[in-house]
Amino acid sequence: MTASQTPTTNPNRSLPATDSRDRVKQFMQQIQDTICDSLAELDGAGQFQEDSWQREEGGGGRSRVIRDGAVFEQGGVNFSEVWGTQLPPSILTQRPEAAGHGFYATGTSMVLHPRSPYIPTVHLNYRYFEAGPVWWFGGGADLTPYYPFAEDAAHFHKTLKTACDNHHSEYYPVFKRWCDEYFYLKHRQETRGVGGLFFDYQDGTGELYKGPHPEKAAAIYSKELGAVEPRTWEQLFAWVQECGHSFLPAYVPIVERRRDMNYGDRERNFQLYRRGRYVEFNLVYDRGTIFGLQTNGRTESILMSLPPLVRWEYGYQPEPNTPEAELYETFLKPQDWTNWTH
Repeated sequence: MTASQTPTTNPNRSLPATDSRDRVKQFMQQIQDTICDSLAELDGAGQFQEDSWQREEGGGGRSRVIRDGAVFEQGGVNFSEVWGTQLPPSILTQRPEAAGHGFYATGTSMVLHPRSPYIPTVHLNYRYFEAGPVWWFGGGADLTPYYPFAEDAAHFHKTLKTACDNHHSEYYPVFKRWCDEYFYLKHRQETRGVGGLFFDYQDGTGELYKGPHPEKAAAIYSKELGAVEPRTWEQLFAWVQECGHSFLPAYVPIVERRRDMNYGDRERNFQLYRRGRYVEFNLVYDRGTIFGLQTNGRTESILMSLPPLVRWEYGYQPEPNTPEAELYETFLKPQDWTNWTH
C-alpha cells in the first residue's frame, strides 16, 4: 500500500477527494511550520530542533522540539505520515469495518510545557485516517492550567467555539463535552485541565458523537440531536483546517498575558506536582500514545509529550482558600467557559 492510493468507500459515506492524502499531509505539515515559527518568535530565546525519522513498516515524520527557552521549558510539535497493513486493536474496536484493510494515517500533534506556572500547558492533535471502505478525521486541542485564571480558559474556549460555529452550530457543544470526558483521570476523579475540543471518527454521517461511552453527557446530548445532515469530505476538511489555524489566536494571548508575572518556589513546586497528572494521563489513557506504540512508531516522538521535570507528593491536599484550592474546586470540573464574564 502506498501513500497515493485512495481506498474504496461505501454508499453511506461521501468519497474523499481524489488527492485527499496529499492535501491533508500538506496541511498537517503547514500547521507544524506555522506553529513552530510563531512559537519560536514568541519564546524569543529557544529554537525548534528537527529530527526526521522513517518507519520500517511504511512512512515517517519530523519531530521538532524546543528546550530551555525563555517561555517554553520543553515542547514538541510533531508531524507524521504512516501506512501499513492493519490498524491496531485500539482503533478496530471502534471501526471494525476497517479490519483486514491497509491503512493510511497522517497528523500533527503538539504539547508545550511552559516554564512559568502561570502559563498553561497546552495540547493539540489533528489527524486523518483512511482504511479500506472508511475514512475519518479526528483531533482537538485542550488547555491544562496550573493556576486558575478564568479569563484564560474563557478566551481559549471562545476561540475554538468560533472556529466550530463557522461550520456547524452543534460541533462545539458536542465536542466540548467529549473533551471533558476524554481528558479525565478516572483514578483521580478529576479532569486533566479545562478542556477544549475532542472529536474522532468524523466521516460526515450519523450522530456527531462516535465514542465508546453512550451513557455520558456527550453521547446523551448528541443522541438528542439525532443524526445531523450529511457532510462531505471537503466540508469536514475545511472545518479541521479552521480548527488548526485557531490554535495560535487561542493560546498566544494567554502566554503574552502571563509571561512576565513573578512566581516563587511555592508556585513552581505546585506546577511540577500537577505535571504528574499529565504524565499519568498520557501513559495510562492517551490514545495517541497507545496508537503510536501499537504501530511501532518512534518512541522518542511518541513520548515527546512528557514534561522535562515533574514531582509527586503523597496525599497532597491544597490549603483552603488558596489559588491551588480553587483549581481543584472549580477548574478541574467541567464549566461553561464560553459564557464566563468578568
